[in-house]
Amino acid sequence: MVQLLGPQDRLLRMVESAHPDVDVHVRGNEITLTGTEEAVHAARALVDELLALTRGGHELAPADVASSARMMREEGGPRPRDVMAEAILSSRGRVIRPKTAGQKAYVDAIDENTIVFGIGPAGTGKTYLAMAKAVQALQRREVERIILTRPAVEAGERLGFLPGTLTDKIDPYLRPLYDAINEMMDPEVVPKLIASGTIEVAPLAYMRGRTLNNSFVVLDEAQNTTPEQMKMFLTRLGFGTRMVVTGDITQVDLPGGTSGLRLVTRILDRVDDIHFARLTSDDVVRHTLVGKIVDAYSEYDERRTALKHEREEAREFANRAERRSAIRRERHTRGHGGRA
Repeated sequence: MVQLLGPQDRLLRMVESAHPDVDVHVRGNEITLTGTEEAVHAARALVDELLALTRGGHELAPADVASSARMMREEGGPRPRDVMAEAILSSRGRVIRPKTAGQKAYVDAIDENTIVFGIGPAGTGKTYLAMAKAVQALQRREVERIILTRPAVEAGERLGFLPGTLTDKIDPYLRPLYDAINEMMDPEVVPKLIASGTIEVAPLAYMRGRTLNNSFVVLDEAQNTTPEQMKMFLTRLGFGTRMVVTGDITQVDLPGGTSGLRLVTRILDRVDDIHFARLTSDDVVRHTLVGKIVDAYSEYDERRTALKHEREEAREFANRAERRSAIRRERHTRGHGGRA
């Protein structure tokens, strides 16, 4: 019960927020729900799911409660206990597992396909879950090495000349990958695995000309690849290798041209053994504001696209009207010329 309530009854308050028509009271180990029959039934179903998770050893966080409430509102969808029961990795007292239905489908797709594209906004766990699956595959000896890569593209800034060796110059771009791998494995072991080549963290440019066999390869920030880079990367696939490509097509930092990730969704969408997992703001597991920010930007982009479409239609209408007027004037001039 203590785990369900959370610090200062924070988790209980989130249950109340998900079901505002229900009053929740706790006395000892007893929870009382008051409200209409339908509202109480829905709230009780959510509480039962949360209790099942805590009994299964799951340490609930506010994001888990919010995600569970969303899943319970979807008729015919998966139950929270089924989604969150799968533990991918246990590391340093933490258990890494999918926390939303979208994340569960993404993780299942990685198990079932050779190449998986995880596409979605920030905070949906695209890269983190992919790297957890990579570590899991290495620990199970399903692969011989892990290769983590991303394009060295600046996020809207010009950093200029960076001092130091080539490694010093590219490390800032790869630091998020190092941080994640250190969270999932013993930090004292990681340098040894990197030194032996069992784990490789490298910029995308280093992939050219290679064939990657018996590896788990993760390409992060793939929205910043060019179409040529994406083709180059995907054709590195060797025997016994799995690839996961992650990115957010709404955050392209390329100075110009087409995003390779955006283009590949149209080129390979129907190819067998390649899966496109599309995550949404419902799969955001960071602060609840992140999901709201993602939705707000999506709505803004939709409005801007609609306005642009209206302007283009108005411009085309005006051009057609101008062409018709020009044709009438030309006919009128020819008619006067003939009578003359």
